[in-house]
Amino acid sequence: MTDLADLDAGAARVLVVDDDPRIAELLVTTLRFAGFTPTAADTGTQALRLLGEHGAELVILDVMLPDIDGFDVARRLRRDGHRCPVLFLTARDATNDKVTGLVLGGDDYVTKPFSVAEVIARAHALLRRVRGDAPPALAYADLRMDDDTHEVRRGDRLIELSPTEYRLLRYLLQNAGRVVSKAQILERVWQYDFGGDAGVVEKFMSHLRKRVDVVDPPLLHTVRGFGYVLRTPAR
Repeated sequence: MTDLADLDAGAARVLVVDDDPRIAELLVTTLRFAGFTPTAADTGTQALRLLGEHGAELVILDVMLPDIDGFDVARRLRRDGHRCPVLFLTARDATNDKVTGLVLGGDDYVTKPFSVAEVIARAHALLRRVRGDAPPALAYADLRMDDDTHEVRRGDRLIELSPTEYRLLRYLLQNAGRVVSKAQILERVWQYDFGGDAGVVEKFMSHLRKRVDVVDPPLLHTVRGFGYVLRTPAR
């Protein structure tokens, strides 16, 4: 088994937001042992204040909080320009709750009861995503993605995307012209399988189409029985 302390956390600052003191203490202790620099908050209001004052490289966020829920905390974070990854931690496991959290700007989702080793592994995966040495730009037709500025444009039009939508479009751009399956998307974009829940991919593709294919020609296509592809329509 991999020793958690051997993984490279790079002393990343992590904010744990959970009103259950036992869970918060367990996560803080485990994160510190794994090489992170954790801080805890027990309300959404306190979490927003700490993020405004000190920032964080990762937020582990419970949905059920005593004042404002975790979904609203994530919404306010993105509204205020915070781009740090958000890992939702909650007892809810319905697909709609997963999709809600991710559409609002969350990056991953763990349901209670959880394994601390799984939470740490997800934390490392999220940090690897944001620290990765990616090429500065990807382009296809009139669609352009710049990893330095995290801007996406269709022609001269700026497209606003959530972090998860950005990763999904990036994967499709990297595979432009090639059909990718829902299973491949789950593995590469979320880096794990939502229990085989392909509905998450379908809903995100629907959201992405509404942002990208607002002008002609449409670039995002469903290949029934196989998956999705980014390409110009066949003439």
